[in-house]
Amino acid sequence: MGMMDQIKEAMKMRAEAKRIEAEIKKISVEYSNGGITVIAKGDMTIDKIAITPEAYDEVKAGKPARFETMLFNVVNGALKKAKETTQQMMMKQMQGAGGLFGQ
Repeated sequence: MGMMDQIKEAMKMRAEAKRIEAEIKKISVEYSNGGITVIAKGDMTIDKIAITPEAYDEVKAGKPARFETMLFNVVNGALKKAKETTQQMMMKQMQGAGGLFGQ
């Protein structure tokens, strides 16, 4: 492989990486429990947190630690689901491209 071919291949790989990164940013998953809903994105950011009035009852009842634990678990559940979804998408992309580096 000549120098120009290597440069072309590197540019092609860079473009593919940017395309995959854009696809990952489009991933959005929802995870709910105990009146708390979290939407996480494929880039491991939280897009939204929704809390029903009933979920606040734990805080009103003098149990803020229980509410914090519920929130913690739902956020982590959403991030785990986003990670799994992203990994599945990446595996499909790699299989579709003939494996890593097109082999």
